[in-house]
Amino acid sequence: MPLLDVFEKINSEYYQLTSAEKKVADYAVIHQQQTQFMSISELAEEAGVAEATISRFCKRLGYKGYSAFKLAIANATAGRTDRGDMEELEQQEDSLEGMCRAVYRNDAEALAQTLELIRPDGVRKAADMIISANRVLCMGQGGSMILSQECAHLFSTIQLNFTAVMDSHLQAIAASQLTPSDLVIYFSYSGSTKELLKNLQIIRDRKARIILVTRFPKSPGAAYADIVLQCGSREGPLQGGSVAARIAQLYLMDVLFHEVCRRDREGCRARQELVAEVLSDKHI
Repeated sequence: MPLLDVFEKINSEYYQLTSAEKKVADYAVIHQQQTQFMSISELAEEAGVAEATISRFCKRLGYKGYSAFKLAIANATAGRTDRGDMEELEQQEDSLEGMCRAVYRNDAEALAQTLELIRPDGVRKAADMIISANRVLCMGQGGSMILSQECAHLFSTIQLNFTAVMDSHLQAIAASQLTPSDLVIYFSYSGSTKELLKNLQIIRDRKARIILVTRFPKSPGAAYADIVLQCGSREGPLQGGSVAARIAQLYLMDVLFHEVCRRDREGCRARQELVAEVLSDKHI
């Protein structure tokens, strides 16, 4: 027998669901495309239920968790919903030129979405934290780890106290030795990975401050953060680590960098000149 897709499972289980679980089922069936892009916190708010209800609902359908449920929705809707948009995209990608334009529009849209989501007060407060911090640790898991490296590299041209911590074990060790005068800039598109939440708990216990760069301001990780910088770009479960999402986060980092530089233009300029002079010897 063929495996049931997620919507067939919902249909077969529907009358065994609790009233709260039926709210989740109804929302997922009506908003199939939207659901695959939502965090568990967002779906809980839209459906009017608790996050624990969604977790139970996913397990009742035979999925290990919410991420597996979203992946099942992505697989079930691929190729049969929003067909007009898909055909248009396929036509664009029939040629290299068309593909280049389609990718450009996707990346540009991620930047435009992020620009609309920027909260100036949040950027100002984040810059205040960076300037006053004793140490600044940059962290992330998976593809976000690369963003944390880029952040530390960029800010090291104007400040000496930035360090990227790469390995999850080293992150836990570093977090355990933080003080209230230290700051962590954490990159996580979902804001809901296990390692992120474990490390954020340690950081919070040490009373260090946290800036979280994420797509989801109501994610579990965001609850630990002093400041949340929200990026644009919708990323489905089949697009994990998309370039558009990274571009959106890099843009936020660049905005924050320029805000810090704006506070001390002459000092930052002088330090950048020193760095440029030292690095000039590295070129042929």
